[in-house]
Amino acid sequence: MRAVIFDLDDTLVDHTSAARTACVQWARGQGLAGTDDELAVRWAAIATPHYERYQQREITFAEQRRARVREFLPHLDLAIDEAADEAFQGYAEAYHASWACFADAVPALRRVRGAGLLAAVLTNGDHAHQRLKLARVGLIDEVDQVFTSDEFPFGKPDPAPFIGTCARLGVDPAEALMVGDSLVADVQGAVGAGLHALLLDRRDAHPSHSPRISSLEELRFSTDVR
Repeated sequence: MRAVIFDLDDTLVDHTSAARTACVQWARGQGLAGTDDELAVRWAAIATPHYERYQQREITFAEQRRARVREFLPHLDLAIDEAADEAFQGYAEAYHASWACFADAVPALRRVRGAGLLAAVLTNGDHAHQRLKLARVGLIDEVDQVFTSDEFPFGKPDPAPFIGTCARLGVDPAEALMVGDSLVADVQGAVGAGLHALLLDRRDAHPSHSPRISSLEELRFSTDVR
């Protein structure tokens, strides 16, 4: 093995908690009723299909944001793109302020590099946005390279980003391990592209899957892997 490729959201960075905190704070400011759980669940349910459309290149990154906010805030007149962008900005600012990496992220990345392996990130998302996230949480200098889905024809689980990432790292797919929290996007996508894959199951959502780990603390490498 020559490289370990990590997913970003909910693997290295606690996206779910940040999105929940931001959504509830922002929604209250927009006058929406409901419990915190109801608001967070509704926002996530709206976000998922629009983000998947972006990964399939049916819409742009900006367009998926506009679609999400228009559906979430139907009581506002957001027909004009500028109005939708402004409304979404309130959520984005709260989301950015809530970013935090998991406590096991930095030690795991350092173990990878300490073993003489390349540590990379492959994430579905906008390059500038995801690099900003890595910088804000203190991870940008802990990885060798960052790859985002907008650099490839399609996002994960399509084979293109996995194969493209390995090519840019200068390693064969069979020499790379993908670590991520999504069984479909990270694990099945990576295996389909010829990589090894390890599921990070922090919330015990896939107890029957193997191999899996519940924390990056379980990710260990020998220093003589090469």
